[in-house]
Amino acid sequence: MVPKKPLCLPSLLLPLLTLLLPQADTRSFVVDRDHDRFLLDGVPFRYVSGSLHYFRVPRVLWADRLFKMRMSGLNAIQLYVPWNYHEPEPGVYNFNGSRDLIAFLNEATIANLLVILRPGPYICAEWDMGGLPAWLLRKPNIHLRTSDPADNMTKIFALQRKYEPHGPLVNSEYYTGWLDYWGHNHSTRSIPAVTKGLKNMLELGASVNMYMFHGGTNFGYWNGADEKGHFLPIITSYDYDAPISEAGDPTPKLFALRNVISQFQEIPLGPLPPPSPKMALGPLTLHMDGNLLDFLYFLCPQGPIHSVLPMTFEAVKQDRGFMLYRTYLTQTVFEPTQFWVPNNGVHDRAYVMVDGVFQGVLERNMKQRLFLTGKVGAKLDVLLENMGRLSFGSNHSDFKGLLEPPILGQTVLTQWLMFPLKVDKLVKWWFPLQLLRSSRPQTPSGPTFYSTTFPILDSGGDTFLFLPGWTKGQVWINGFNLGRYWTKRGPQQTLYVPRPLLFARGALNQITLLELENVPPHPQIQFLDSPILNSTLQETYIYSLSADKQSASEPMELSGH
Repeated sequence: MVPKKPLCLPSLLLPLLTLLLPQADTRSFVVDRDHDRFLLDGVPFRYVSGSLHYFRVPRVLWADRLFKMRMSGLNAIQLYVPWNYHEPEPGVYNFNGSRDLIAFLNEATIANLLVILRPGPYICAEWDMGGLPAWLLRKPNIHLRTSDPADNMTKIFALQRKYEPHGPLVNSEYYTGWLDYWGHNHSTRSIPAVTKGLKNMLELGASVNMYMFHGGTNFGYWNGADEKGHFLPIITSYDYDAPISEAGDPTPKLFALRNVISQFQEIPLGPLPPPSPKMALGPLTLHMDGNLLDFLYFLCPQGPIHSVLPMTFEAVKQDRGFMLYRTYLTQTVFEPTQFWVPNNGVHDRAYVMVDGVFQGVLERNMKQRLFLTGKVGAKLDVLLENMGRLSFGSNHSDFKGLLEPPILGQTVLTQWLMFPLKVDKLVKWWFPLQLLRSSRPQTPSGPTFYSTTFPILDSGGDTFLFLPGWTKGQVWINGFNLGRYWTKRGPQQTLYVPRPLLFARGALNQITLLELENVPPHPQIQFLDSPILNSTLQETYIYSLSADKQSASEPMELSGH
């Protein structure tokens, strides 16, 4: 719905929140600086809170996660509101379904949890572009987040007292774990370190929010990225080594934290719910539907955009996903000749094909050398993948696509056709009609679609999709974009599949993969009853934070919230 007069997101939130406070005139919240405390309804109050992102959890599971947080001893939750999740186009707002913020806040009320709401407009949160909408970049000279420098709040309470001698002590982001990057090991934080820090702060009378208490999942294309020397996209899982796992299960860390909290305030009576039922299935053999180029008409029914030089995703209003760049060789290239893009102009990964045959990959900040040959008139296709926009730092205008014209040898390539691809629509609406499946190629070459159907004979359960031998791509379950896999790079080897996404009791489920590079000899997948989040040969990042200090070896400056 497009309102007659566009409103900014924060102005929308204020009237919405008042709906949740029908008795607001009888409630009060005061910062009592004279006594270094908060007052809630006139009574001294300290919050012990945990972060949960409604946009990383399916709506049908909100109540489950909130109930478990309350039973853990929390009396509040903290959440962001991502601007780009609710305003996909200027003046077009979406607060329906999994974006229904009021419904989530009502669920928090039912769970007897107070809410610390952080509406942005910038949130970081390892979320695409830190919550800022990509359409801001349609103004190529825009400068983002330039009013104030980003402030990484790592100083301890003594520093707070230097500038604020009186008032309650607060730690708004006490890390229970840490985020993960593709190619690095799964980050963890030990239980003794987390519980010790929490106990120390509670003994000081501080209010604390634990980030994250339940991390959830970067479904679809929503993950963000960091950059320090090179581009670091965030993985699909946002497990965060949090007290409640990605699948919503209580962990030993949760029970240890609950024990600490119980020493300082009353916690709800009764046990926490047990882990949800899990399901294992397979292996299942996938069948090739066709190379991505075979479906180009359905992926871009409006046809290509022509330009002498390549245009960015933002210039053609393609916010995320994939775009195909096509040109034709103007002369025969007999000898293998280097194909490259100057000034680190590939954002973020380019899959190169000549006359439909896959040649290799160019990647942002990487120095791959790719050599091509081809006859005059040969079709050169470059599929660009947006791996997620930078979510941290000031003035990071993270444009996507080919930012510079590619060069073959010494020749600058011009006269490009750009195909913005609607991959999700193809998978959700066209593939069920079995389009083009009678003309499958004999062998895959580069970006290729695979799929199969499978029944679940009983009630099913949560499960974890395992893709052994596959390289990199995107996966959909029953038309829902589960997220990215990158088996070859790791650390994440399985994708969380919530039970509500699956059809049970004999109904057929469909899984679709877009494999971008290489397929295993036996194109099979499995569903496991436990996740694999730590499998890579790269260095391990293990964080051992405390309330008192931060180790100099911990690269915490890579991201912020």
